[in-house]
Amino acid sequence: MRLCIIGSRGHQGYVVDGLREMPSVRVVGISAGSEDDDVGELTGTFGDLGRGAEVYSDYRLMLDELDPDVVSIAGPLEEHARMCIEALRRGVHVFCEKPVATTLKDLKRLRNAYDEADVRFAAMMGMRYDPAFHAAWRAVRDGAIGRVRLLNAQKSYKLGRRPGYYWRRGTYGGTIPWVGSHAIDWIRWFSGGRFKTVYATHTARFNNDHGELEASALCHFTLTDDVYASASIDYLRPATAATHGDDRIRVVGTKGIVEVRKGRVFLINNETNGVVELEAGCGRQIFRDFVEQIEGRGAALIDAEETFEVTESGGSWYDG
Repeated sequence: MRLCIIGSRGHQGYVVDGLREMPSVRVVGISAGSEDDDVGELTGTFGDLGRGAEVYSDYRLMLDELDPDVVSIAGPLEEHARMCIEALRRGVHVFCEKPVATTLKDLKRLRNAYDEADVRFAAMMGMRYDPAFHAAWRAVRDGAIGRVRLLNAQKSYKLGRRPGYYWRRGTYGGTIPWVGSHAIDWIRWFSGGRFKTVYATHTARFNNDHGELEASALCHFTLTDDVYASASIDYLRPATAATHGDDRIRVVGTKGIVEVRKGRVFLINNETNGVVELEAGCGRQIFRDFVEQIEGRGAALIDAEETFEVTESGGSWYDG
């Protein structure tokens, strides 16, 4: 299988990790996808895995000349939809950093292009493969808490000093679509429901002089079957914290509750003697899953339909 790489602004490490387990997938082309980005970072990231790959300044020319089977996209956020559409129109399977679009107009164009193509498409929702979150999801899937009724998700990050494109809505897309997308994806994944209504507020106050970047946000969702969910999102985690992020979820069901905190999974239900800790673990890898789905060897944990729904629900209050 022939693979092309576009961009270095996201989680291309998922691809690197997957390639180590799939010698049959070969990197044939690399493009920064933007004049502002250094292709050297990409060639360095892929190292021996990309040995012999051709380097292009124009990703469109790369797609035309190399005719890859699959492309991994992590370019400028505001260009994701355009890059995906270029690949989809050429019949190339697309694995894209989130958000796959930063405006609803672009998302609609992207959805139309996908509907016309006979290929696989998914966002890099890698936290579905995190050991703690995956173990918690398995517990919910297996009925440990009964029917899901309420979910509370949290994403808290250190801000540090972000590159200039984070400072402008037009090139960043917003903190809810960027950081909050994982929390929104957990809600969709754990509940198994569909989003019906969305309400959110956010503010750029106390963002340490980062222009339009929102430092805190709160979302409220109503899903099918009157399931309710919230997502708390912030860049206010202290620099002295031991970890960059503090990711949590609490899922309340008719028979119990499961929580993920600090990389650990806790369950209480009608059969447990108090709160018990579940073993965290996930034997799957996101890019390997994507490739195996292309090959017809199984279903990945994230698909195109969920990608579009989570993207829309995470950006439906933004202009555009």
